Amino acid sequence: MIITTNMLIQTLMYSMMFLMPSQILAFKILWSTSKKHQDITRDAILQTTADICRLRALQEGRSFVLAGELTVTSVARGCYSSDSAKDFQRSIDTISKCNAWVDIRHPFSGSFHFDNEEFFAGKNLITQGVSAVKYSIKQQSYQAAREALGKILHTLQDFYSHSNWIELGKKEPYSTLIKPDTPINNIADSKTCRPCTGKDCTGNILEEIIAQKKLTSGYFGFSKPKGKCSHGGIIDPSSWWQGGINKDASDSSHGHLHEAAALVATAATRELLQDIRAAVGDSEFLRLMGLSQTSVLCFVIDTTSNMSEDIDEVRRVTSSIIDSKTGTAAQRSEYILVPFNDPDYGPLSRTTDPNAFKKQLNALTAAGGGDSPEMCLSGLQLAITGSPTQTEIFVFTDADAKDKRLRNTLRALIERTKTVVTFMLTNSVSSQQRRRNDEIVNGQQQVSQVFNSQVYQDLAQASGGHAIEVTKDTLSQATNIIAITSRSTLVTLFQAIRNTAKVEIFSVFVDSSVQNLTIFITGNSPDYTITSPSGISQSSTELNGALGLIQRVGNFHTVQPNISDPTGLWLFSVQSTQLYTIRVVGQSKVDFLFDFVELSQEYHSSYAVLNSRPAANTNVTVMVSMVGGDSVRPTEVSLVEASSSNSLKGTLEEVASGQYLVTFNSVAAGEFTVRVAGQISSSRSSDNTFQRQSPTQFQTSTVTITTEPVGTIVPGKPFTLPFTVSTSGSGGSFNIRVNNDRNFDTRFNTSITLESGGSANDTVTLTVPENTSSGTDVTLTIEAEEPDGGDSNYIVLRLAIVAPVTDITLPVCGAVTTHADCSGNCSLSSWYLTTNMTDGSGIQSVRVLQGNGTLITTTVLSDTGMNVTMVVYNSSCCFRELELVAVDAVGNVATCFKSLRDRAAPSGLTYDTEFLFILPACLWLNIGASVYQFM
Repeated sequence: MIITTNMLIQTLMYSMMFLMPSQILAFKILWSTSKKHQDITRDAILQTTADICRLRALQEGRSFVLAGELTVTSVARGCYSSDSAKDFQRSIDTISKCNAWVDIRHPFSGSFHFDNEEFFAGKNLITQGVSAVKYSIKQQSYQAAREALGKILHTLQDFYSHSNWIELGKKEPYSTLIKPDTPINNIADSKTCRPCTGKDCTGNILEEIIAQKKLTSGYFGFSKPKGKCSHGGIIDPSSWWQGGINKDASDSSHGHLHEAAALVATAATRELLQDIRAAVGDSEFLRLMGLSQTSVLCFVIDTTSNMSEDIDEVRRVTSSIIDSKTGTAAQRSEYILVPFNDPDYGPLSRTTDPNAFKKQLNALTAAGGGDSPEMCLSGLQLAITGSPTQTEIFVFTDADAKDKRLRNTLRALIERTKTVVTFMLTNSVSSQQRRRNDEIVNGQQQVSQVFNSQVYQDLAQASGGHAIEVTKDTLSQATNIIAITSRSTLVTLFQAIRNTAKVEIFSVFVDSSVQNLTIFITGNSPDYTITSPSGISQSSTELNGALGLIQRVGNFHTVQPNISDPTGLWLFSVQSTQLYTIRVVGQSKVDFLFDFVELSQEYHSSYAVLNSRPAANTNVTVMVSMVGGDSVRPTEVSLVEASSSNSLKGTLEEVASGQYLVTFNSVAAGEFTVRVAGQISSSRSSDNTFQRQSPTQFQTSTVTITTEPVGTIVPGKPFTLPFTVSTSGSGGSFNIRVNNDRNFDTRFNTSITLESGGSANDTVTLTVPENTSSGTDVTLTIEAEEPDGGDSNYIVLRLAIVAPVTDITLPVCGAVTTHADCSGNCSLSSWYLTTNMTDGSGIQSVRVLQGNGTLITTTVLSDTGMNVTMVVYNSSCCFRELELVAVDAVGNVATCFKSLRDRAAPSGLTYDTEFLFILPACLWLNIGASVYQFM
C-alpha cells in the first residue's frame, strides 16, 4: 500500500485527537472562560426582552424597574411576569441548546459555520430560518420557532468569529446577513493569508485584503486552497504551518479579537431578534420567550352521549378558575381544548381569551359513541404536541381507549415533553358497565362494555399524574386538583409509586419558599399517617384532624395542611394492599429544568439534547438549569428508582451561571425520576435546604434510534427520512412503529432485522398535503421494539413545514408628511405623521416599535390596482421618538421611520423639533412647507 502525505496527516490528526487531554476536547464550549454561544444568546435575549418591556411600560404609563444586573429573574420581574421566570428560562434553554446542537450535528459543514468562504450558503440558512421562525410563530408553534431560532443564531454568531469581519475594523453587525433582498458583496477572489507560525500569526491576513475590505473566512481540513486562510486550532491540519483566524475563544488563533467578535455577535443577535419582533409584534415575541406563559389550562374531553354531566363539570370548574383569577398574576395565559369521541378526535383549539374558551366549552355537545371505546389517546396525542412543555393536561372520559396502539407513542411524548397527565375517570371500576344492556343510542341497542382503565393508569404514573376513579355524582369533589396543579409555579417536592403491602416511611423536606403545600395520594386501600415538622400527626381515618382536612373521593385523597409555616421535615407512613401513588407539591419560584444530553468529541466540542431514551449500561449526562435566582445552588442530583427509594448520585459540575452538567455512571435498565437537592441562601436562614423531583418517569434502553439532521418540509412533496436502529443487546426482528400527530400519510417498514450488537438502516416517507399552511409543525415519532417486547426506544422529531419563500422584496414607504406644534408644555401639544405603504404581497401589519402615540391604518385600492395602506400616527410632543415598521404577508420587515434626535427648529417653523427619519430607499420627507431629501 502506498502511504501518501495526506494519509499520514490524517492518521496523525486522529491520533492526536485521541491522545489529547480530555479538557481540550471535552465540551470546551462550557468550561472555557471565554464568551460562548449560550452566553451571547442569553445576553441578547435578556437585553432585547428588557428593552421591549421598558417601552411597553412607558406606553402603558407604568414604571419599569430592573433590579441589579440582567438575569432571567430580574427581567421577568421588570416585565411584571415573575410567575413566568421558569418558562422564560426554559425558552432561553431551548434556544441555547438548539444553538449548541449545530456543532454536534454539523461539525464540519462550512455553511453552518461560515467556514470555507461559504457566505452565500450561510446567509441562505439564516434567511430561510428566519422565515421559518416567523411562520411558526404565526401558527402559534412556539416550540418549533424556538428550535429553528437557536440553530440560525449559531450560524449568525459564527460569522463574526470565523470570518475577517472584525479584522476589517467593523464594529457593527453585517445586516446583509439577515436581509434576503440584499446581496453579499466584495468576497475575496484571490489569496487571503500568508504562512506564519507562533505569535506571528496574529497578522496573517494579507494587507491588501484588509485595505480593499475583502471578505474571507477560514478553511478547515485537508482541502484548503493554496493561499487561503485557515480556521485554526490544533486539530485543523490546514493551519499547522500557517495559523488560523478564528476568534472562538481568547486562546484561539486570533483570540486577541475574541471579545470584540463576541460583542458584535451579541449586537447581531439582537438585530435578528428585533427583526422577528417587528414581524410578529411584542405580544407574540414575549410568548415566544415564554414570558407570558404564566400557566396553561388544557382539557381533553370525551364528547360521547354519556358525558354530558362530565362536560358540565368542566364548564363549572373552568368558570370558577377563570372568574377567580381574571386580572391577577395567576390568570391563565392560554386555554387549550381537544374533544374526542369515535371515530373522530380534535381539532385542537387554543385561545388566550378566557371568555372565548368558555364559549368553546359551552359549544360542546355529548352525542354518539355507541361501541364504548373511544379515540382518547389520539386526542391526548394532539394535546401533548400542541401544548407547551411541562403542561398539566386533564383528560375526562368514562370509556376505554380504542386506540391503545398509541400507548408507547404517548409514553415517548410524555418523556420528551415532561407533560403531566391526569385522567378523570367516571364509572371506571372494573366491575361496572358503561351502559345498561337496554340503552338505546342513535336508535340502536348497545352492547355493554367493561371499562379497563389500565392504560390510563400506566400513562398517568409515567407522567407523574393521577388516574382518578370516581362516579359522575362525585366528580365535582375531585376537580379541585385542576386549580391546584395548573399553575406555572407548581413544583413537585416528592413522589413515589409502590405496589407492596409493607409499611414504608417517606421523608420530604419543605423549604421556606414553598406555599400551599398539598399531598395527593391515589389508591383503593391506603392507610397513612402524616407527621409535620413540629411532630403533629394525622392519620387517614381522621378526615378533620390536627393538620387539616383530608378530602377523599373514589381512589383519590387530597390533604392540604392548614399550619401557617410548613418549613421542615415531613414524614409520610403509608401501607396499602394495592398499588398506590403519593405526590407532594407546592407553589414556589425555586425549581429546576433538565435535559438528557449527548456530548460531542469532535472538533466543535458541544452537546445536543437527546430526543430519545439514553443508552443503558453506560454514562448518562444531564444538563440542569436552576430557577429561582442566584441564591439557589444544587448540592446533589440523583436518579431515583421509581419502584423504590434507591438512588444513583451524579457528579455535579457548574458550567455556566445557574447551569450544571451532571454525569451518572452506567445507569441500569428500569424506570427512574430525577431529584435535585440543594441550598437557598436567604437573609432569614443561612442554611435552607430544598428538594425537588421530576414528576416524569424515564428509563434507559439498549436500543438506539438515530436520524440525520432534518431541515424543513415542503408541502405537497414526499419527505424521506433515513434512520438507523442499533442495539447493544441480542439481535432479531425488531418491530417498527411510526406515528405523527397530524395524521399525514406515512410509509415505513414494520420490522427491521439486526444482528446481535449490530445496526441497520431504513427510511420513513411522510407526505404533507399541498394545502398545509407554512409554519405548521408535525411531530413524528419512530419507535423500535425488541422481538420479545422487553425493551424499546423512540425518537421524537418536531418538523416545521414551510413552503419556499419567493417574495424577498421589502415593503415600501411612500411620501411622508409631518406636522408639529411642539411649543410650551409638551403634554398640551402634539405632532402627527402620515404616509402610504405598499408591497407586492400586501401590507399585513404596521406597528409602532418605539413611540407612544396612536396609529390608524386604512387600506385602499389605487388606480393601478395595488393595495395601499394609508397610515396616520399622532403623538404627544412629550414623546418625540418614533420607529415605525411595515410587515408584508411573508414576514418581510421594513423599518420606515425613526426619530433620532431633537434639533433647533428650522427657520420659519412654529415647532421646536426636526424629525430625522431613516428611510429604506430614496424618499421624500415633507415638513410643513419645507422639503428635505435623504439619500
